[in-house]
Amino acid sequence: MDRVFNFSPGPSMLAQPVLEKAQKDLLCYGNTGMSVMEMSHRSKMYTDIYDKTVADLRKLMNIPDDYDVLFLQGGATEQFSAIPLNLMVNGKADYVDSGNFAHLAAEEAKRYGEVNIAASSREDTYTYVPDMKTANFSADADYVHICQNNTIYGTRYIELPDVKAPIVADCSSMILSEPMDVTKYGVIYAGAQKNIGPSGLCVMVVKRALLGNANKLCPKLMNWTVQSEKGSMYNTPNTWGIYLAGLTFDWLLQNGGIDAIHKVNVEKAAMLYDFLDNSKLFKATAQKEYRSLMNVTFITGDADKDAAFVKAAAAEGLVNLKGHRSVGGMRASIYNAMPVEGVKALVDFMKKFEAANA
Repeated sequence: MDRVFNFSPGPSMLAQPVLEKAQKDLLCYGNTGMSVMEMSHRSKMYTDIYDKTVADLRKLMNIPDDYDVLFLQGGATEQFSAIPLNLMVNGKADYVDSGNFAHLAAEEAKRYGEVNIAASSREDTYTYVPDMKTANFSADADYVHICQNNTIYGTRYIELPDVKAPIVADCSSMILSEPMDVTKYGVIYAGAQKNIGPSGLCVMVVKRALLGNANKLCPKLMNWTVQSEKGSMYNTPNTWGIYLAGLTFDWLLQNGGIDAIHKVNVEKAAMLYDFLDNSKLFKATAQKEYRSLMNVTFITGDADKDAAFVKAAAAEGLVNLKGHRSVGGMRASIYNAMPVEGVKALVDFMKKFEAANA
């Protein structure tokens, strides 16, 4: 069977060269006589892989030396607990509620300290990101938490908060898709299963000055200082996930890095949004100013037609277009690994479906 165009929000498709390299190395990596999955994480053969993976991410994102790179388990959601346990020195933090995961992060943080919701678009079904200029940020917050791209609702930040407290950003569904100035953040974290690699891995970029303040009750595996001191290897890490992340980083570097992939992402998003804005049947749901480059959400206005579209598209090899269960409709996740050809195929099919159903 031919490979399909997989528009899943995560786990999402990986670049074909990455999969082909992993397939080639599966039984025997180089001249080691074993698979990466069989290597000791403390062996030189694996630490060489690990060190290159870290170095390549640093190169891609231009990460300064005063920031550490961690590869942790539990995905981004585990960090909803780890963040306050590592950063709530004075017991107070600001959260911007711009989507489902931003909301869940704030709710979890309330277990550990005082949470101020500085701004929210929850009452408007998260169709936009709140205006950062009018947000009610605290003068004494330990950190400000944002979710920079809202996967379920298809929105993204167009500006970062202008605050003195460190910005902690969940970048799961937009990391590596566009240039980022790492120095504007205290912490960047991202579940790998969207733009990096397989699920079960969380990539973190942490300013070293923020380490060393963990709550005494913080579990060791969630303590960033412990993980930093042990090179993300306090216990056995997700060795295969880190290896695949490294292949993705190498693929991006071989293809011009983040600036180059960003141009492709802008092209893909523009193609799809242009069709939606001129369609007689389909309508984009996110407010235009805040539309995501990675997750394009849309509806027909008729739940039965939505379901028929998703089913018909899957039959044409355009899969996982159903919207999140909480909002319905459709969602096309067009991460880095989605080729331009996949978006062209989707738009062509949408035109056909519209002609038959408008």
